[in-house]
Amino acid sequence: MEYQKTIVKKYPKVQSQKNTAEAKYWKRFKSPIVIKEYASVTSIYFSPVSPYDFAVTSSTRVQIYSSKTHQPKKTISRFKDTAYSGSFRQDGKLIVAGDATGLVQMFDGGSRAILRTFRDHKMPVHVTKFSTNKSNILSGSDDQTVRIWDIPTGESVNVFEEHDDYVRAGVVSLDNPNLFVSGSYDQTVKLWDMRQPDSVMTMNHGAPVESLLIYPNGGAIVSSGGPTVKVWDLLSGGRCMHTLNNHQKTVTSMCFDGSASRLVTGSLDQHVKIFNVQDYKVVHSVKYPAPILSVALSPDDTHLAAGMSNCLLSIRQRQLKSSEKAMKKKNEEYLKGGTYKYFMRGQANTAAQDDFVVESVRRQKLKKYDHFMKAFQYANALDEVLRVSGQTPVVVAAVLQELIHRDGLKTAITGRDDVSLEPLMRFLIKHIHHPRFTNLLVDVSETVIDCYTRVFGQSPLIDELLSRLSYKVKQEIQLQKDLIETMAALDMLFAKSASAVAASH
Repeated sequence: MEYQKTIVKKYPKVQSQKNTAEAKYWKRFKSPIVIKEYASVTSIYFSPVSPYDFAVTSSTRVQIYSSKTHQPKKTISRFKDTAYSGSFRQDGKLIVAGDATGLVQMFDGGSRAILRTFRDHKMPVHVTKFSTNKSNILSGSDDQTVRIWDIPTGESVNVFEEHDDYVRAGVVSLDNPNLFVSGSYDQTVKLWDMRQPDSVMTMNHGAPVESLLIYPNGGAIVSSGGPTVKVWDLLSGGRCMHTLNNHQKTVTSMCFDGSASRLVTGSLDQHVKIFNVQDYKVVHSVKYPAPILSVALSPDDTHLAAGMSNCLLSIRQRQLKSSEKAMKKKNEEYLKGGTYKYFMRGQANTAAQDDFVVESVRRQKLKKYDHFMKAFQYANALDEVLRVSGQTPVVVAAVLQELIHRDGLKTAITGRDDVSLEPLMRFLIKHIHHPRFTNLLVDVSETVIDCYTRVFGQSPLIDELLSRLSYKVKQEIQLQKDLIETMAALDMLFAKSASAVAASH
């Protein structure tokens, strides 16, 4: 049976949100490039394939920006009215967009040629997305309909008419190309199956729905409308799992990071907020100079783009660390299990994250004070921890607590001269007022006094330290009394002010 190490209690770290690792990560999106567009930037969509260029929809055009130069590479301006929702297909080769006349057009990303035009919508089309099967397109319009288009024939194969107001949000399931979700200004979110004529699930968001996301596994969706973001569990019939009210105005746009572990939201309150999807707490926030209409994060998590109502496009870039580049290269070179190269990797290759590794039994490494504790040399253990851990009082406190549990505190303290007792006395003087250690160190101080009462007065050094300890305790007691008196006085003032306000009414 292995020796149980001394358990050093871990206290919660008191640190501001500004200094957390998460905040430092998002602050690395530096040097925002601000570009003036012709009108409000209503949509930003990153290509799913490297080098992750992005489509920016503004006014009557869709511009393809380079993720390297941050300049427009191509401009698609084949629209007769305002364009909306320019987005890439999964292979990054095709682009689809709607416009204010009700047209849905598909373009070649290379030549910008119009490949298909879909004409059945009667009012502006704000939602256009490619299905994951690459042969269908989802569109949602202000004519209150949701349509599925067949790319080869250019015909509408499904028309869904259950919404009672503008359809302004839609997303296709990455897990199942037959499933997609739409959101409308009638405040509902509907789940559809291409193989059925009616919606299979309806959720009431409680405000006009502006944006939708679906998790990669298809088990949950996220909707935004008004200042509220809601997370819906599809596996339990559309139950609302979380409601987020961290924005002050309407949340207009949302996106995930590359691993879908962070949710990014943009709002008319001029803030972009990042949530941890484990607990849906805000881990970082970015302030912009104007209301946010669209926000997007590149699949490799290096570019954060935001479009604003004042026609500005903001692009923030994060430089990859060398360790991240090495990990990315390793993932690209990763050999899939079952291949010949996988079995011939050799001993020089390190194991992948999901590999089973047979580990050798490592010998337990003990601190020197634990070695003394193991041998029941309590005095030596106390001397050692006071010698090496003078700057870490938590460790000293842990050893003192362990000595009390073992009923070995007296054994460790007795039989000392003034030189060997001095480090313990100085530790007590320095930390006895700290709330974390007060109860413990009061008990230790009483034990020291009990053990050395008979010899007090024989060593000027110990007498001086004992006097300082006594003064420190008296000082702390007086401070507590003053605080109690102050609190009592404040309570009286608050009570009098409350009674005065009540009397005036």
